[in-house]
Amino acid sequence: MDEATLVNATVADRQAVVVKAGEGERLPVLGTQVRFLCEGAHMGRRFSMMEVTLPLDMGPPPHDHDWDEAYYVLEGDVRFQLGDESRLFTQGDFIYAPGGTLHAFKGASSTPARVLVLDAPATMEGFFREAAREITVFPRDLAKVPALGQKHQLRFRPPA
Repeated sequence: MDEATLVNATVADRQAVVVKAGEGERLPVLGTQVRFLCEGAHMGRRFSMMEVTLPLDMGPPPHDHDWDEAYYVLEGDVRFQLGDESRLFTQGDFIYAPGGTLHAFKGASSTPARVLVLDAPATMEGFFREAAREITVFPRDLAKVPALGQKHQLRFRPPA
């Protein structure tokens, strides 16, 4: 796996980062693929950014957490749940979920959707890395998700 290129331009606890097409650490997480574009460690934990590939009907179950997340649909269709409302979003759509908002999303097109995900402050990386290590056999390992989420301050909720 390629890692982001850290450019020799550091300001306080932040570094310039360049990730070329096809580069960046990739992890299989809950049936999706997460590609790290800008890790929190390079940004003083202010935010992180990932590209998530969502096959049809794959994505995280309903959950909430204390940090903010923003999503930009690069391609494909994605079904988002925000609170009690479920809506279909497509290429070019933007979604913001403030901390504390119950939300979920999954691929909704026959070809995998791609979504940019920004979390602020940077928090999700630890969960993604541990989930990629611990949740490898479906559906058996899915029972680990609630405890793993709790460890990383994610509160998973039963689907509506």
